[in-house]
Amino acid sequence: MSLAETMRIHEPYPGLYAYYDGRILGKRLHSDKANWLDDGAYSLGVASYAIVSGTEALVYDTHISFDHARAIRSHLSSLGVTSIRVVLSHWHTDHVAGNAGFIDCPILSNKLTRDTLIEKRKVLVAKDPPINPVVMPTETFDGEMTLEVGAITIKLMQFDIHSADGTVVLLPHLGVLLAGDTLEDTVTYISEPANTGRHIAELDRLAKLDFIRILPNHGDEQVIASGGYPPSLVTATRDYLTRLLLHLDEPGLSDESLERFIAPELSAGTLTYFAPYEAVHSQNIAALRGVSADD
Repeated sequence: MSLAETMRIHEPYPGLYAYYDGRILGKRLHSDKANWLDDGAYSLGVASYAIVSGTEALVYDTHISFDHARAIRSHLSSLGVTSIRVVLSHWHTDHVAGNAGFIDCPILSNKLTRDTLIEKRKVLVAKDPPINPVVMPTETFDGEMTLEVGAITIKLMQFDIHSADGTVVLLPHLGVLLAGDTLEDTVTYISEPANTGRHIAELDRLAKLDFIRILPNHGDEQVIASGGYPPSLVTATRDYLTRLLLHLDEPGLSDESLERFIAPELSAGTLTYFAPYEAVHSQNIAALRGVSADD
């Protein structure tokens, strides 16, 4: 059985494909035991993307397994694509697990992603399930980079949000931002709690880019399939982090549900509630309090 048998392919814009998997109640891919693939990616829903122009394609993240990478390549081949480049959004498991499926292609990342992958190679190999081999980027950039994919101009930009090595992809011809994990619906996952203040400042910088729709790697499938989120997702993410820091010392914070905590955003329609994010919210509180306790 292929791990990618439940992957769905959407085309929210002409030539822009979303490869979405997960958010299937009761379904697990790898194990009944806690693991990054089922609990960190599949249960929350995960997408990677491809931009296609003529015979050329750019793949943004290689998905959660070699099988997923192979399924993406098969789809691109069916469209007549003969030349593929990969861009990595950051070094985390569910974004690089399929790299081996693109081992014969140029793989681009910012320099920090490459350096972190080198540093974390043994950690990734030891994961459950293991990422082995850890296939490294073949090209790097620092800060910003502009690419041509067929007739399409694409801009890569580095942001320190969620992870210090984040790369987003701006598609000026569509007004679309491929956000990786810099933005997430229902809420962002705080993986580097000590840097949360910087993440908030970087969200303000992100908000100044020229886009009208956002396609994150984790979000509601139907929202992604129908064109993505409005720019208010940036504001909602920033406000969530700011509110967490503001209320961190309140003893009742841990007892308050995520649904209640983000009630203003749910009421405004800037976030959509998905119950499994309650666990993410609890982890976020614990992570931030852990940093606070160390101060």
